[in-house]
Amino acid sequence: MATKALFNSVVNWFIKQRIDQIQRFIDFPMETQNGVLFSQLYHAEDTEYGKKYGFSSISSYDDFQKKVPIVTYEDIQPYIERARQGEKDVIWPGQIKNFAKSSGTTNAKSKYIPITDESLEFCHLKAGKDLVSIYANNHPDNQLFINKNLRLGGSSELYESFDTKFGDLSAILIDNLPFWIEITTTPSKKVSLMSEWESKLKAIVSEVKNETVGSLTGVPSWMMVLLQRVLHETNANNISEIWPNLEVFFHGGISFKPYKEQYKKLIGRDINYYEIYNASEGFFAIQDQHGSDEMLLMLDYGIFYEFVPLENINSENPIAFPLEKVEIGKTYAMVITTNGGLWRYMIGDTIVFTSTNPFRIRVAGRTKHYINAFGEELMIDNVETALAKACESTDATITEYTGAPIYMKDNQSGAHEWIIEFGIAPNDLTHFTTIFDNQLKAINSDYEAKRYNNITLDTPIIHCAKENLFYLWMEQRGKLGGQNKVPRLSNTREFLEPLLELNNS
Repeated sequence: MATKALFNSVVNWFIKQRIDQIQRFIDFPMETQNGVLFSQLYHAEDTEYGKKYGFSSISSYDDFQKKVPIVTYEDIQPYIERARQGEKDVIWPGQIKNFAKSSGTTNAKSKYIPITDESLEFCHLKAGKDLVSIYANNHPDNQLFINKNLRLGGSSELYESFDTKFGDLSAILIDNLPFWIEITTTPSKKVSLMSEWESKLKAIVSEVKNETVGSLTGVPSWMMVLLQRVLHETNANNISEIWPNLEVFFHGGISFKPYKEQYKKLIGRDINYYEIYNASEGFFAIQDQHGSDEMLLMLDYGIFYEFVPLENINSENPIAFPLEKVEIGKTYAMVITTNGGLWRYMIGDTIVFTSTNPFRIRVAGRTKHYINAFGEELMIDNVETALAKACESTDATITEYTGAPIYMKDNQSGAHEWIIEFGIAPNDLTHFTTIFDNQLKAINSDYEAKRYNNITLDTPIIHCAKENLFYLWMEQRGKLGGQNKVPRLSNTREFLEPLLELNNS
């Protein structure tokens, strides 16, 4: 125990040195970002992509904006595929050895996101150290390295093809973690890299139930599934009976709002919660303040950021703004240039700035995950806030949900239709619906206008899902696992219809 305590003290001292570097980019954000941009351009000027767009002749941000186009995955996919087949110097110098396979939330088509040595070391792995550094700085009495971190990734088998590897980002990270992280982490690397979800879940429970766990890392919805399995296996009343030293949950991937009260009940007491914002394309932001609902945009990870106002994302030539021109409270689609070989890449996420000194953000949703069938421009953050208010007012909790429009027909108004899987259902669903609807009106003026006198939009329709409906649906789609997410909003009924059918079967 004394050795563990000494190790904990030394590691905490070491990683908190990073706080000074974080403060440096907070104090000099534009200089940091300019340094990132021109370092990337210089590094890649002799690649095929660099030669095509004249990286060597770019001497200002205006040059960069004029010469290099904003792209989607479909635009850059041919270059990525050539790199995945082992071709060198296509989008990044040398050969890229790892690719994170991601299907996102909207369809089954696989995307292969390049993970270069630089993005692995100076973005993804660096961010993990920063997360711990920030937490340790905020909580000097932490015991992170005395107890173990329980990590929950996706279906994590790595595959080899064309002399390159591909798989979930979690698999690539686990395969490249330093030894000292493995010592302080559970489950084992062997179990973490299992691919079949149900078998993996059983193996994780078997390993972790007897460990001394002090922290959790994962997506809230899937971590909840795991913790419920642990309770079932041990017959404990709550997680604190099993892991009394549990102090923090590092979570990301989806909003935590619908889950917070359920976690309090599941764990049996209050712990710390820290949000992260990462993706296969990069690690972008970390909650740096205790108890906050905003995250610090990390500016020195080899990622140059640009932002397209949400109303312009469907323009033929959308205009992006650098960090210095963003406005608080406005929704932007994020565009990134990275040390992973992505150049002015529209990642598909939308964010809102809550502060510009320093630059802090909240994730608003996905550019494809919204409902705007009637001009209501309903985003995920609107829905999460309204659902949280409805739950608070009716003592309900939500496990999963999704929503879609009911389109106008003949002389009938349109509406929004929702299917919600409740942990604790409201006693009066009509009252829940009224609060949800009124809250949406209060926070979204476009929604309020469309709801006026029910002329365009009628009252929302909410269905209660049977237990484990979303789990069964994800299983049918082959999307079980820690990196797959339930699509919350859609402008079509492609997700809602099969869920309703399964719910009624």
